[in-house]
This record gives sequence, structure tokens and C-alpha cells, in this order.
Amino acid sequence: MGEWTLFSPGDKAPNDGTYIEDGVNSFHMGINNPQKIKLRKGQRFPETTNHERKWKRLPKQ
Repeated sequence: MGEWTLFSPGDKAPNDGTYIEDGVNSFHMGINNPQKIKLRKGQRFPETTNHERKWKRLPKQ
């Protein structure tokens, strides 16, 4: 079993990191001005700007 890749508002962050809004149905168009947040392990994800969006972890840079 692997780690989840998309998180809903209210879920707890599995790891420290930067997360960005991702559209469930936006694989071909992307999102304009997505929110970015930094969370520590165990913090809850805030609401997204659209009910169809989820949170996704950005790759380490």
C-alpha cells in the first residue's frame, strides 16, 4: 500500500511539505492561480477555492 496522492480539505497532512491545489478533472487544461500552502505533518488541509479541487504534494526541489 502506498501513500495517498490527493487529499481533501480536512484531511491530515502525511508529511511536512508544500501542497498545491489540483483539479480532479483538469489533467488536460491545468488550473489558473492554484493555492499553495506549507503544512507540517498532522496539520489539516484548508478548504480549496473550488469544490472539485483536491490538494497534492509538490515534489521536493
